[in-house]
Amino acid sequence: MASLSTKLRHIGEVAKAAVVLKQRGIVDLSKLGVSLEAAKNSKVYGPQATMAIQGGRKYADLPAVADERGELSYGELDKQSTALARAMKELGLSEGSAVGILARDHRGLLLSMCAAGKAGIRLVLMNTGFAKPQFAEVCKREQVKAILHDSEFLGLLDALPPDMPRILTWVDDGDEVPEGAASIDALIASRSTDPLPPPKKPAGFVILTSGTTGLPKGAPRDKVTPLATAQVVDRIPFPRKGTVVIVSPIFHSTGLATWLISAALGNKTVTMRRFNAEATLKAVADHKADMLVAVPTMLHRMVELDEKTRAKYDTSSLKAIVLAGSALTPELATRAQDTFGDVLYNLYGSTECAIATVANPSELRRAPGTVGRSPITCEVVLFDENDRRITGSNKRGRIFIRSGAPFEGYTDGRHKQIIDGFMSSGDMGHFDEDGLLFVDGRDDDMVVSGGENVFPQEVENLLVERDDISDAAVVGVDDVEFGKRLRAFVVPEANSAKDPEEIKQYVKSNLARYKVPRDVVFVDELPRNATGKLLRRVLVEMEIDT
Repeated sequence: MASLSTKLRHIGEVAKAAVVLKQRGIVDLSKLGVSLEAAKNSKVYGPQATMAIQGGRKYADLPAVADERGELSYGELDKQSTALARAMKELGLSEGSAVGILARDHRGLLLSMCAAGKAGIRLVLMNTGFAKPQFAEVCKREQVKAILHDSEFLGLLDALPPDMPRILTWVDDGDEVPEGAASIDALIASRSTDPLPPPKKPAGFVILTSGTTGLPKGAPRDKVTPLATAQVVDRIPFPRKGTVVIVSPIFHSTGLATWLISAALGNKTVTMRRFNAEATLKAVADHKADMLVAVPTMLHRMVELDEKTRAKYDTSSLKAIVLAGSALTPELATRAQDTFGDVLYNLYGSTECAIATVANPSELRRAPGTVGRSPITCEVVLFDENDRRITGSNKRGRIFIRSGAPFEGYTDGRHKQIIDGFMSSGDMGHFDEDGLLFVDGRDDDMVVSGGENVFPQEVENLLVERDDISDAAVVGVDDVEFGKRLRAFVVPEANSAKDPEEIKQYVKSNLARYKVPRDVVFVDELPRNATGKLLRRVLVEMEIDT
């Protein structure tokens, strides 16, 4: 039971969050009726459909999304998603039933999400990196009754019942579409755009975890509190009626959250179906973007472009580069700000915990690689292996988060560990003397070698500081003598010496002896998922000659 002082503190945080929402333009007290209507709609339709409805009323003529097919206004997004919602209901999808969406970032994905909310249909956001067995298992577990998909994923649909309704959200040039296949363009064109009766209750949506350790788990969001929005905008300066380029996948938490907030402020969202470093810089320059949302791997590829290529594009309009999804190395944090200016924001959280902390540009200059401080209504603490609270600086512990947007439990019935209202993030970390949080690595990534505990991220951060190494990963593999030994996988820069012994000596000169990799393996690239997370399991299981 929370103490009275704790309850009063939480009430005070909610009041401060309301002030943040007003200051950032999310809530307009001069148009209180509009804000109250949005809050009411969110309880009925969910956030995606509410965004479409409110955007259609507030910003009807402003561009909502720009993709390879041009621009779609907020008014068009609202009307077309209503027509699509009608079509989905006509396919026999009832309120509360689940529909899966397997699509890259483009108007078809946004229309589908908005339409599902208007029809009261539960939305399952599928990972575009799925293999067929994963896709089939997730569809079965989430009880998916229909699938909306891009044409490039037709091969995965063999795993589904042949009579399951399918709707094409995008058709690539040259792709053969099955006879009789329905496309959202055709369905929208033949349906009325008159508003539908509201659903009896919001069906909610499911975001899947990254699945780096197995089958992705489903994290449901049956409702979204305004506090979740306050957490994001508290430490990140979103533009109003400006432009946001999102290359982080919108099917995952960061891309989805930043799109919803961007839309609430009347911004144009520029999407790209496939990431390309130079094309992203061109999009920023062409649209004079105020904000870029990406994952660290993407940012790394942008700063790796040669200076002549980068100089072709004027990115001075950028006021914020928002990163999330995987670890930001100190080296990349510094290089990025040297390249684009002090505009970097490093966001730490998870599908389950939502936002935990945000590092702003000045914090990343002072302490590169930090994940910063907690925004409003959030709090981060550390616990030891015996669930005892850890206080003080530079003491490593398990990271636990209290959030104003609480996790509702996985769709398979499991839950994260909770201690005194704080939920485990699954990571280990420490605070420095200034109270800035650093994530040392996943608690299950820790390698015990010869009785010593090693967190791979420390070794990885050291390796990528070298000019001859583009990317690096360190894992533990079985060893007869030590139980586990460290194996480093290194992506070398062009024309590097590729000398394993020299790299080992470099680590030995900078870290304790037990942190030196026994093996160094050179690879062309590291296995990562769509959100940039390293797939360590693939590296552990990789057969190599030693």
